[in-house]
Amino acid sequence: MIPLFKVGMSADAGRLVSDVLSSGYIGQGPRVEEFEDALRERIGNPNVVTVNSATSGLHLALHMVAGAGGPGGADVSVPGEVLTSPLTCTATNWPILANGLRIRWVDVDPATLNVDLTDLARKITERTRAVVVVHWAGYPVDLDRLSRILDDAERTFGHRPVVIEDCAHAWGSTFGGRPLGNHGNIAVFSFQAIKHLTTGDGGLLVLPDPQLAERARLLRWYGIDRDRGQSFRCEHDVAEYGFKFHLNDINAAIGLANLAEVDGRVARHQDNAAFYDRELKDVAGIRMTERADDRQSSFWLYSLLVQRRQAFMDRLAERGIDSSPVHHRNDTHSCAREYRQLLPGLDSFADQVVSIPVGWWVTDTDRQHIVDVIRGGW
Repeated sequence: MIPLFKVGMSADAGRLVSDVLSSGYIGQGPRVEEFEDALRERIGNPNVVTVNSATSGLHLALHMVAGAGGPGGADVSVPGEVLTSPLTCTATNWPILANGLRIRWVDVDPATLNVDLTDLARKITERTRAVVVVHWAGYPVDLDRLSRILDDAERTFGHRPVVIEDCAHAWGSTFGGRPLGNHGNIAVFSFQAIKHLTTGDGGLLVLPDPQLAERARLLRWYGIDRDRGQSFRCEHDVAEYGFKFHLNDINAAIGLANLAEVDGRVARHQDNAAFYDRELKDVAGIRMTERADDRQSSFWLYSLLVQRRQAFMDRLAERGIDSSPVHHRNDTHSCAREYRQLLPGLDSFADQVVSIPVGWWVTDTDRQHIVDVIRGGW
């Protein structure tokens, strides 16, 4: 079976982890600092804070800018809302509920599988504390248009909702020639096991300014300033309570090993995707997603809209090819029932989304086999 996902692990990871295990220091320590320095250089933004998962990163981001206290200028006497996409992993949206905020679903654009920015603009109100956008499969949302929408909202409502970019699929993606994490928003990356860059499990916040980064650095470890000698043996005053969201040196060592190889992995995803773009563009029963010149996807997934999805998946499975919708719409879950609303865009294609293997492990022979099977019909 050609798998849809596979763990990419550097052969050097074991040695680096072994060094940590024998060092006597396996918590958040020098390897975390080294990893963060490397991430600052790679992303091109100095304001980075590692965490133990992207879910923790999203929770912390929402806590800081949309939870208790709200964003600057927002009226917090009314329940805060967060605009978000229902087409994503539940890890994107459950942190909204965990922060005591209300979800307001934004429709999904069938051309990109990202949020429909026209619908998003209509749904911003005085209650909107934040906007969460997911770069589905690694394909960036139009961040320039989103910024203009928020300019209008700020003029109308007197405050600007904070944008949180869910970049879980998007390590290596660019918009306007710049890596994600450099567009004035909060960006949250995932280093979970099967992502382009893995630390075993982990995540990263990239912040728009040093003040927010410093606050995140404190809040990921209970609000305690470790750099000033605060510890469980010598606790000083904690001005703002925090969480246990920090990365440890074991995970950081894995990340350092894999960071040296991730560019090659992303390039192979992109090359396989370009092959599919050429070879599948005229296949009946398939609708391809958008490719715009101002952005580059990392293609963590290669998603298609297909007619008779189950038959398509069954046919691929018969020929040794894994496939999956990967994520199902979040708005159908019981815990989010009260937020349901009409989403005609998503309704029009939700039963058609499927992803096929595109990763670094897919060989030239594999991808030709996948194309031949799809061309043969289902």
